[in-house]
Amino acid sequence: MARVPYVESEDVPEQHRDLLVSSLQDRPLHVYQALGNNPEVLAGLRGFFSSLWSDSGLSNRRRELVILAVTHEIRNEYEFHQHVNIGRSEGITDETIGAITAGEFDALDEEEATLLRYALSVVRGEVSDQDHDTISEYYDDSAVVGIAALAEGYTALGGIIDALGVELEEEFVGWEPTG
Repeated sequence: MARVPYVESEDVPEQHRDLLVSSLQDRPLHVYQALGNNPEVLAGLRGFFSSLWSDSGLSNRRRELVILAVTHEIRNEYEFHQHVNIGRSEGITDETIGAITAGEFDALDEEEATLLRYALSVVRGEVSDQDHDTISEYYDDSAVVGIAALAEGYTALGGIIDALGVELEEEFVGWEPTG
C-alpha cells in the first residue's frame, strides 16, 4: 500500500498538473502522483529524468537496456515493469530482457555488454579505472557522465519508489517477462 496518497490534478498547482501524466502512456502514473505530494520535487525530478533520457549520449535502445539492468539489480518492480514496456517499443525482445535479468550479457553485442557491465559497476559502487577505460573505448566523456547519471538516477528513483510504497498500476510483468 502506498505510504502517501496519489494526488489528482486538482491537488497540485496548475503549472504542475501536466507532470502527473506520462508523456509516453498519456495517463497519470502512480509514481508521479505520489511525487506530486511535493510538486516542486516532482518538477525537479521530471526535469532531471527528461535530461537523462535526451542527453545521456545513448540511443533509446541502449538507454532502456541500462534502465532494465539497473532496475533489475535494485529489484525495483515498478520501474522494471514500466521499462519492459518502453524497451519493447524500442525493439528490445523478451529474450534480451531475459539475458539481462540472468546477467548473461554475452547475448548482446560487445558495446552493449560493456555498457551494462559499467552501469552495474556504477550502481554497485565498484567502478575501477579499468572499467572506466573500457567504457571510454566506446563513449566520450560526456556520454560516460550521462551513463553514470542514468544508472544512479534510476537507483535513486527506485529508492524513492520503495520508500513511498508506490504500487504498480497493473500486474507486474515479472522478472522474466514473456510477450
